[in-house]
Amino acid sequence: MRSNVLSRSTLVWLAAGLLYACTAIATKPAGFDADKEAFVLEMSAKHGFDRSWLRQLMQGAEYRQNIVDAISRPAEAKPWSQYRPIFVTPDRAREGVLFWNNNQALLEQAENEYGVPPEIIVAIIGVETRYGTHSGKYPVLDSLSTLAFGYPKRAKFFRRQLEEFLLLSREEELDIQTAKGSYAGAMGMPQFIPSSYRSYAVDFDGDGRRDLLLNNTDVIGSVAAYFKQHKWRPGDPITSRARATSNRHQRYLEAGMKPATTIAELQRAGIQPEQALPVDALSSLILLEGEEGPEYWLGLHNFYVITRYNHSNLYAMAVYQLSQEILRQRRAGEKPVD
Repeated sequence: MRSNVLSRSTLVWLAAGLLYACTAIATKPAGFDADKEAFVLEMSAKHGFDRSWLRQLMQGAEYRQNIVDAISRPAEAKPWSQYRPIFVTPDRAREGVLFWNNNQALLEQAENEYGVPPEIIVAIIGVETRYGTHSGKYPVLDSLSTLAFGYPKRAKFFRRQLEEFLLLSREEELDIQTAKGSYAGAMGMPQFIPSSYRSYAVDFDGDGRRDLLLNNTDVIGSVAAYFKQHKWRPGDPITSRARATSNRHQRYLEAGMKPATTIAELQRAGIQPEQALPVDALSSLILLEGEEGPEYWLGLHNFYVITRYNHSNLYAMAVYQLSQEILRQRRAGEKPVD
């Protein structure tokens, strides 16, 4: 006989579902709907969007508390000792070798045209979405609307990204209502935010569209084009580990991410690179909290270019180290993961 009493597992499942619903779509901040309406009027006047259509679209854009929660605890807030194991792993490197092997001709074409080596392109895609397997679960319209109208700390930036997203959807025929991405509205295998998509994506296969969601050719070409636009220097070193032989270097750690100090000056302050570098090369000084203690690194020009993709020394170091592991495995001839 069927019992009318719910099982404990069913109750747990229902409770979890209710908790998710409450977390995902929480009470809208005051002014959320009014800000959406103001945005509709602006986009209609500025870019010629049909007002009725856009109003109906934006009425469906939901505030999601879990998006605000996610952007409030980025992985880049972790110390290097916790951040590195997320992205620099033998498995991710093996998958990178497989991606490289499957797209070798495209990667060579991109390097010839843009000067960016395959291991860097592959590592970017590996860090961003694990070669397309984790490209985002959040509706882009909800993500950008939540952050534009419900996250005052960065509302101006994300309001612009929402504008760019609508323009992008019109230009590239993206389905606004089904497009998914990161909590910050980044899309596709390389996770371009809408403004970057519009500015840097390329139609690398010449089919008339820039498709970063499903087209490996456009993805590879666009990552390479992004780096060239940010002045990647082919053949230049990226970074070097260093030793600190004195305590006269603190001001260089506080000088910021942009390379602004010569290697010679850093050497005079007691920072010794582990590899030979031109003494007149400009660098930043980076201190990371490694598993075995402090790690000093030099951020050269190409390292800084990687940080233009994501403004974090941790991110750039993960891309660099994953690229080197991918390169090592491929050169060693290790069989890639099927």
